[in-house]
Amino acid sequence: MPSILLLTTSPRPGSFSTQISVELAERLRAANPASALVHRDLAANPLPHMDSGFTAGIHKPAGALSAAEAAAIRMSDELVAEILAADTLVIGTAFINFNITSNLKSWIDYIGRAGKTFRYTASGPEGMVKGKKAYIVLASGGIYSEGPAAALDHATPYLRSVLAFIGITDVEVIRVEGVNRGPDGAANAVTAARAQIARIAA
Repeated sequence: MPSILLLTTSPRPGSFSTQISVELAERLRAANPASALVHRDLAANPLPHMDSGFTAGIHKPAGALSAAEAAAIRMSDELVAEILAADTLVIGTAFINFNITSNLKSWIDYIGRAGKTFRYTASGPEGMVKGKKAYIVLASGGIYSEGPAAALDHATPYLRSVLAFIGITDVEVIRVEGVNRGPDGAANAVTAARAQIARIAA
């Protein structure tokens, strides 16, 4: 069965990244009703930051894990299983201090697993999460897709790099930008984003 993994991450009430990413995931599912939709809300249910239980546990056999290490590895294994099972990934993130939300970074830390989502080969690292499509919904108060502030967008290249490292190279970005630019800024940003997701769903 096809599967869509939706990650929402913004802590902001009325988040534009959450609104548009949910709409995109629902439209993708409507276009293929047989698809399963798995929604992980990292704002409402944040993952713990990576700690010694995880960093030590990934290097130990299962029988040698402490209770804390085993819990961290179980959580990571669950997250890895979700992304491996998905055909499509929808990531909604706010643009905070020129980058992604910290809870999304924690998710990346837990799914970046050698031997699970990438492996080392004689020719270098190879992603193991292949054959998937990813959509990044990025909401920002200003304009970062072009102009003088474009160099401050560290979120888009970072996410593209991380996804490519684990094998996901088919990535499309939906920007909800300029939401703080005057009374019409948010409305114009949402209208443009909805036009883009309509083209995607079609």
